[in-house]
Amino acid sequence: MTTEPKELPMSLKNRILQDIKSLLVMNKTARPWHLPLLSCFCVGIPALIGALLGHFDYGVLGSMGALVVVYLPQTSITHRMLTLVVCSFGFSVCFALGVSTSFNPFLSAFTLTCIAMLVTVIVRYYALPPPGNMFFIMIASLATIMPFDLALLPMRVGIIVLGGMLSCLLAFFYSVYTVQKTPITDVIPQGDPNIIAIMLESAVIACFIGLSYLVALLIGLENPYWVPISCTAILQGATFRQVWHRQIHRIIGTAIGLVVAALIFSLPINQWELALWIFVLQFFIELLIVRNYGLAVIFITPLTIIMAGAAMEDMLSERLVYFRLVDITLGSLIGFMGGWVIHHPHFFKKIEARIRHTRSSAAE
Repeated sequence: MTTEPKELPMSLKNRILQDIKSLLVMNKTARPWHLPLLSCFCVGIPALIGALLGHFDYGVLGSMGALVVVYLPQTSITHRMLTLVVCSFGFSVCFALGVSTSFNPFLSAFTLTCIAMLVTVIVRYYALPPPGNMFFIMIASLATIMPFDLALLPMRVGIIVLGGMLSCLLAFFYSVYTVQKTPITDVIPQGDPNIIAIMLESAVIACFIGLSYLVALLIGLENPYWVPISCTAILQGATFRQVWHRQIHRIIGTAIGLVVAALIFSLPINQWELALWIFVLQFFIELLIVRNYGLAVIFITPLTIIMAGAAMEDMLSERLVYFRLVDITLGSLIGFMGGWVIHHPHFFKKIEARIRHTRSSAAE
């Protein structure tokens, strides 16, 4: 009597097809349609003011500070304003630390690691919803590539603060107008008391972010800010499968986004038109980010290029576009390795158990 071989629960082919389908899914969301409008006005207005005054680079700095609006929760007005004000303060501190050490790339790598550690601990402890630590680290990374000038430091930080203040002001009026019409959908998150796990996970995330920046420096990548940004984006995945999906989304979305950026900059474009593009790109980013990350990355890529180009006072060149895909791929691969470590089933449990045992032994 022969026994039939057991069927596999899912063939490799079906698993691959399932992964591909999940990458193309448009997720449902309860986010109101007018929230992307608020976001694009907050981020776009500083750029328009900068173009009006003939200092587009300063306007884009204000737009970077105004990105704090992406942290606006759908909670009470008091909690909304408190969240935005605290996050705006965090933006200014991250930017100040990043630009203060931009004179030495290896010092910048160390500073970015410390920033990533501190921000991730705070974000995880207070359970700040997505995008979590993403924009704090992005602000710090962009600051590390700016030309160092101690005399300009107070003005640059002040512009970041003004951008955050603009977002807080517009978000307040938006909240007053919509809070009675839009139901409160977000529950105020409770802090995570497991500080040991938070510290361990934050240390791993910070090490991989710092490592990604250091690797980019050692292999001679020009303006390596995008490598740690990509690494951070991949590490946002809540599970290892999400880390894998975000890696694919990031690489494919960036490749398409670079084509979009090249098309934008192939046109005879001025600062006014760039400011309008910031409006458009930010609107589609906020519209798509909760529905499909890969589609949002298509618009994130040209927006980041505009902001980085203005910060360096050097607008897009063909060489810049060419090397961005290399940066994204490298950062995504390092982020993928970090995600594997973070989501390893027994890695943190063993270390946490040893730390608790050591602490209990020392207490005795």
